[in-house]
Amino acid sequence: MNAVKPAADRAYQLTKELVLTGELPGGHLFSEGEIAERLGVSRTPVREAFLRLQVEGLLNLIPKRGAIVVPITPGEAEDVLEAREAVESAAVHRLARRPELIPDALEKLRAVLDTQRRHAEAGDVPAFAEADQLFHRTIVEAGGNALLLTFYSTLADRQRRMNVHALAPIPARLPQVVGEHEELLTIIAQAETKADTFAPALRAHLDSVHRR
Repeated sequence: MNAVKPAADRAYQLTKELVLTGELPGGHLFSEGEIAERLGVSRTPVREAFLRLQVEGLLNLIPKRGAIVVPITPGEAEDVLEAREAVESAAVHRLARRPELIPDALEKLRAVLDTQRRHAEAGDVPAFAEADQLFHRTIVEAGGNALLLTFYSTLADRQRRMNVHALAPIPARLPQVVGEHEELLTIIAQAETKADTFAPALRAHLDSVHRR
C-alpha cells in the first residue's frame, strides 16, 4: 500500500509543475488559497511549498498577497543555452573517443525521439518539452561524465520552462524540432569522424528554437 505524500510535498509538486508547464506563466500573481483549494488542504503546507520554490528561484513571495512566478530573463536564458552547448558537445566528443558506447546511446535516443514524435503529433507542448529535455539529457548521460551530468541536471527545470515558452505559441513547429533532433542523432551515430560537426548543429538547433 502506497503511503500518501505529505501535503507540503503535494503542494510543492503541483505548484512546480504548473510553473514548469507554463500554466502559471512568468509574472503571474497567485495565492496560497488557490493551490490549497485545488488540493483540499490548508494554507500552511502550501506556504511551506512556496518557500521551497522561492529558494529554487521559481517564485517571489509577496506578503499577504501570495507569490509571483519569476520570469526567465533573456540573460538567464542565454546562460542556460551556452552551458548546454558546452556540456552536450563535450559529451559527444567523449563518445567519439569511446565508440563502443555509441550503439547503446543511439538506442536510448531513438526511444526518446519516438516519444517526442508522438507528443508532436498530438500537439502536446508540455509533454513534448519534457521529452525534449530528456533527449538532450540522454546525450549527456551517454558521454559518461558524472560531474557534467550532475551539473547538467541542475538546468532541467529551466530547460522545460524555456521549451514551453518558446514552443507553446507555435505548436506547428514541433515536427521541425523532431527533425532537428534526428539530424543530431545522425551526427552522434558517426561521432568518430563527425564529432566536430555536432556543436554547430546543436547551436543552429537551439538558435531556431530559442533565439528566433
